[in-house]
Amino acid sequence: MNTYNLKKMCAVSVASIMCVSALAFSGCGDKKAEVSQTPDETTPATTAVSTADEPTAQNYLESIGIDTATLGINPNIIHDSNPVGFQLDMPKNGDTIAVVHTSYGDITMRLFPEQAPKTVTNFVNLAKAGKYNNSLFSKVTKDFMINGGYCGTSSYGEAFEDEFCDRLFNIRGAVAMSNTGADTNESAFFINQKTAETYKNEGGWEHLASQWDSIKTQLANYKDSNLLTAFIEKNGTNCYDTDSVPDSVKKLYEENGGNAYLDGAYNAVDRGYTVFAQVIDGMDVVDKIASAKVDKDDIPVKNIVIKSIKITQYKEESTTQADSTSAKSVTQPTTVG
Repeated sequence: MNTYNLKKMCAVSVASIMCVSALAFSGCGDKKAEVSQTPDETTPATTAVSTADEPTAQNYLESIGIDTATLGINPNIIHDSNPVGFQLDMPKNGDTIAVVHTSYGDITMRLFPEQAPKTVTNFVNLAKAGKYNNSLFSKVTKDFMINGGYCGTSSYGEAFEDEFCDRLFNIRGAVAMSNTGADTNESAFFINQKTAETYKNEGGWEHLASQWDSIKTQLANYKDSNLLTAFIEKNGTNCYDTDSVPDSVKKLYEENGGNAYLDGAYNAVDRGYTVFAQVIDGMDVVDKIASAKVDKDDIPVKNIVIKSIKITQYKEESTTQADSTSAKSVTQPTTVG
């Protein structure tokens, strides 16, 4: 399969590294219920694939003389035909959505089965089997993300591979899988909570570009060293290649906020976090959870519980008024299975 020109942000700053470690937390502290393979597993839908003329993920490393094959870097990027920002669109009638019932209120998510098929299948299987019931939001970092849902291994019985799509981003409200490294997805997930204002105050793209310049220098310095692999293992999530990011993606983050350096589709060394859903209702609940009192490790002082996750279908109904051209859309979830 062809890949995209990946490379990720050089968030070498202590704050960024702490944020990344929060995601690698992968739900530790949640109730670790044993997870067996669920009975409702389905074969993921066919993924969108890249074309032969697309740039490969290894372009930058190869340009400075690093042999990606010897490092085991072989990214598999899903190239999608939707426009940048489509993840903010409301679902269509019949689309599968998820309603997360928490002790703070409900959070409704649009799922992306075409762009992250295996990840969505895993999430749906676990939810339908009740595996998420009474799990916790185990790590909460205000102006960053809320992380939780750990309930053991995946519905496949083992960790599974990343699915990075070049049209799904870790903007505010995006839902992504937690992991502890490349291809280590199981059950835990997080919701990006950073606002556009916070993103701007942290320096926005100028800050990200500066950090990538620093990472590029370090990669070049380590390229002939036996320490290169160790450097990538430690800093891989921060190798966000701002040089390859289109202006449309930069604008998306400037307008919505989020954590751009977590996007796997623009990472130089095949690291990142798989986005598989977007919050369409309940961001006020996400913000409330993000503001909960936590200890020094960002673990909530009082349990924040995921009571259950209901998999439903989105149904849009129009309320016709005197002017037949004026309609008001109303969301009516319908339980599936």
